[in-house]
Amino acid sequence: MTTPAPRTPAADGFRMPPEWAPHDRTWMAWPGPNATFGEEGGPRLAAARQAWAGVARAVRRFEPVTVVASPGQAEGARALLGPDVEVVEQPLDDAWMRDIGPTFLTDGNGELAAADWVFNGWGGQEWARWERDARIGRYVSGLAGARTYASSLVNEGGGLHVDGQGTVLLTETVQLDPGRNPGLTRAEVEAEVHAHLGTTKAIWLPRGLTADYGEFGTRGHVDIVAAFARPGTVLVHTQPDPGHPDHAVCAEIAELLRAATDARGRRLEVVEVPAPTVTEVDGELVDYSYINHYLCNRGVVLCAFGDPRDERAAGIFRRLFPDRTVTLVDARTIFAAGGGIHCVTQQQPTV
Repeated sequence: MTTPAPRTPAADGFRMPPEWAPHDRTWMAWPGPNATFGEEGGPRLAAARQAWAGVARAVRRFEPVTVVASPGQAEGARALLGPDVEVVEQPLDDAWMRDIGPTFLTDGNGELAAADWVFNGWGGQEWARWERDARIGRYVSGLAGARTYASSLVNEGGGLHVDGQGTVLLTETVQLDPGRNPGLTRAEVEAEVHAHLGTTKAIWLPRGLTADYGEFGTRGHVDIVAAFARPGTVLVHTQPDPGHPDHAVCAEIAELLRAATDARGRRLEVVEVPAPTVTEVDGELVDYSYINHYLCNRGVVLCAFGDPRDERAAGIFRRLFPDRTVTLVDARTIFAAGGGIHCVTQQQPTV
């Protein structure tokens, strides 16, 4: 007797909506003491909590926000977040909800589902701990009342971006990372991604930004280098400085995307977003990027860096999203820990 193959979200009519579709809420995770943020009572952790709270409050202007905090940390979280941000308690290792949380899906008939990827600390990085974070996807999915589909693929939400019409962006150094999915072929990864996102075409980028391969990097998440703004239009990080290692990386990615077609056969319009002028902090290369923004209901929460190009980037986003309010939030503390505004948020779409 043969065992029937497990059902997949796509087979059951589910797909991942684009980020610009309406949300019921945003999910976040609260920073706690660990290798990323330092010890309880230390300045790095205090700064991180202030930064995460700043993002939560900015998003809360547009939609409900729920923050997951480790047991014993909820009271302190509420004090910084304010009374209109919900806080729930569940053990955490880190605070990157985009990567540890579920990828929510809808079926167009009023039902919510979620893809629960395998999480292994961004490819089993030496400093990372993920036993608790690996359970957060199913936990959040359950609180949201979603039907949960467990995937066998090691993946993170920051490693994909969809247009809502069948196209997904991926990077070779994430999904094909030997530390994540050893031995899997591109075709096998695509099959699993399509089965869980309801997509039909993957556009593969060769890699991410240079600094994303540092100690606390993700090894190439796409959400810091390219993101759909609407079907047929993709935002791309560009580095104007020819002496910067990302200059050639970004030029290659922009050229690849201009030559690509989406799931519906359209040639992509590429909108270049120049990198901030600041490229190093304390002698270390940084991957500051405006691409790592978050679209919420009627709003755009955009990374700011105290940089001359902040307002130029805000202008690009205002032109692309004329019906949304663009809010700049200082993201330097978040980037110092290894991510950005998109990395700390996860949308729950309206069904």
